[in-house]
Amino acid sequence: MMELVVKKSWKALAEEVIQGHALTAEEALSIVQAPDCELLEILNGSYLIRHHYYGNKVKLNMIINTKSGLCPEDCGYCSQSIVSEAPIEKYAWLTKEKIVEGAQESIRRKAGTYCIVASGRRPTDKEIDHVIEAVKEIRSTTDLKICCCLGFLNETHAGKLAEAGVHRYNHNLNTSQENYKNITTTHTYEDREDTVMKVKESGMSPCSGAIFGMGESDAEAVEIAMSLRRLDADSIPCNFLNSIDGTPLEGRQDLDPRKCLKLIAMMRFVNPSKEIRIAGGREINLRSLQPMSLYAANSIFVGDYLTTAGQEPKADWGIIEDLGFEIEECAL
Repeated sequence: MMELVVKKSWKALAEEVIQGHALTAEEALSIVQAPDCELLEILNGSYLIRHHYYGNKVKLNMIINTKSGLCPEDCGYCSQSIVSEAPIEKYAWLTKEKIVEGAQESIRRKAGTYCIVASGRRPTDKEIDHVIEAVKEIRSTTDLKICCCLGFLNETHAGKLAEAGVHRYNHNLNTSQENYKNITTTHTYEDREDTVMKVKESGMSPCSGAIFGMGESDAEAVEIAMSLRRLDADSIPCNFLNSIDGTPLEGRQDLDPRKCLKLIAMMRFVNPSKEIRIAGGREINLRSLQPMSLYAANSIFVGDYLTTAGQEPKADWGIIEDLGFEIEECAL
């Protein structure tokens, strides 16, 4: 099967995907494991799919870290976890006014989606109400789309967020089911899938993705893409491990820029009509090849992440302009 894919050409495979072919796991694996000399052909194929659904538009997203550190979970990649010794700023919830101010910064960065993120296992009733107050004010004064990432959700909290006007909820799978126990022990892969399903049932748009470079095999990277297709996630952030000093995954560096591009292209081939976002760790993993990622992806974060720095928004605007692409400001 893998030999057949190469003979068929990546462009031909992309055209089949556009016509409705659901990529098989074997075909997806052949993308991830393709020789570097085929990378441009793979990106060309992924661009055909991307252009079919999104043209040359790029969606910008901005994160605000509304509660930093103080998390009881032991996620090995995270500087905010209970097992992390990373020297990060730790604080309880920002005020409603600060969260609302962040929405104006999102507009200044030309980001049409504003992502309200908080550390912790799951929000309390009081915390949900706090977010909802800010969301209602932002919705009444701007055209921004609102995404929240607050941890595990129950049906009641999901329903309240949806009713308040939260458009999208992020809860990443992060890694494969088999690799999960090597990354986190305080919750399970199934716990994460459960929250994604609750998001869908509430009517909010589900956002769920991966962090590549955490010891997963190529086959497991494909498994993550297939799981996201099964869950029907609307938005798929592709993060790449930023091995922060003081975390259990400190010093790990499994990826190179070319492998990252193949992983993004694979995600596009497997989930052709979905928003594929280049997210955390892109600057240090893709490095000078960052612009090429937008031939497969149609969305990026602008500015800083939760506890790590991103690049200046003007640099991202310049990449988009140089590619001949255009910013999609407020469409979900």
